Amino acid sequence: MKIGVPKEIKNNENRVGLVPGGVRQLVLDGHQLFIETNAGSGIGISDEEYKKVGATILPSLEKVFETADMIIKVKEPQPREIALLKPHHILYTYLHLAADRELTIGLMKTGATCIAYETIQLKDGSLPLLVPMSEVAGRMSTQVGATYLQLDKGGKGVLLGGVPGVRRAKVTVIGCGIAGTNAIKMAMGLGADVTAIDLSTKRLAELDDLFDNRITTLFSNVDNIEKSVMQSDLVIGAVLIPGAKAPKLVTREMISKMEKGSVVVDIAVDQGGCIETCKATTHENPTFVVDGVIHYCVANMPGAVARTSTYALTNVTLKYARLIAKHGVDKAAAIDESFRPGINIFKGALVYQAVAQDLELPYTVLKV
Repeated sequence: MKIGVPKEIKNNENRVGLVPGGVRQLVLDGHQLFIETNAGSGIGISDEEYKKVGATILPSLEKVFETADMIIKVKEPQPREIALLKPHHILYTYLHLAADRELTIGLMKTGATCIAYETIQLKDGSLPLLVPMSEVAGRMSTQVGATYLQLDKGGKGVLLGGVPGVRRAKVTVIGCGIAGTNAIKMAMGLGADVTAIDLSTKRLAELDDLFDNRITTLFSNVDNIEKSVMQSDLVIGAVLIPGAKAPKLVTREMISKMEKGSVVVDIAVDQGGCIETCKATTHENPTFVVDGVIHYCVANMPGAVARTSTYALTNVTLKYARLIAKHGVDKAAAIDESFRPGINIFKGALVYQAVAQDLELPYTVLKV
């Protein structure tokens, strides 16, 4: 198969779809790899490194799409990229369609087949291609929140861990999956007073054990969320419903009751966000203020640590890239059940039910 890797064009996105090690493996599998010039330059990978492992360097985004059958990316395609997609293409990347009707309709119109990293799902319900980026985003959320609590960043001037004789900052994490747990780990490591909120009492018990009863665990309901948010210096939203929009658990009214200079970070913004006042921002303009509360809602947070993120991502995406390249989408879905839910759009038809429901678009049952 002819596989193309373009240079990402989303704002401040320096990750790349494949590192040289991944390219080398696919070349050894018998496939042709085409990399856009400078695709890896943002993380210090040169064209020469790709050439050494058997890739062909192409001069432009357009040339990559024209040459390749499968396109491997990191972020959802931008309008310029959507315009280049054809019915024969297989797009393999993060999509997060449930939060973007325009993107979904645009991809359907191309007639292409689109595979979403974030909805490939194992039998136990875990999302293997989302795990590394959730780990990165979770850890970053605490780091970013601590930074914006600084007075020079517009925050209230609170140190997350406090000092002897002065209270520690209160951090509330809503949603305790991979991202939320990593946010908690970082907040605990910095000495914060942490509250974890989740719908699963089993998960809360696990966290209580994991952190040796040093955090407060609360069942997710409107009362617990409201009281915790009001008392917090930093609120981290990390709610995930696979492939669907995140529920709005933190309301505008709750935000208005927080102290001025407090901070909220919504990791779930890719899926529409779980904080009502949040809207997607960019690394270039990462924050905005609502009712005196700083909001950080960058939709591609791991892009800020692009080198770590890229290598972690290739570690998990390569398995399925090899599967698709060897067998095609139809056979891959039959061979590996975990791959099947990753197919969001098949030859222009929307085949992921949660997205169809959220966006009120026609749903087609996948028959492969």
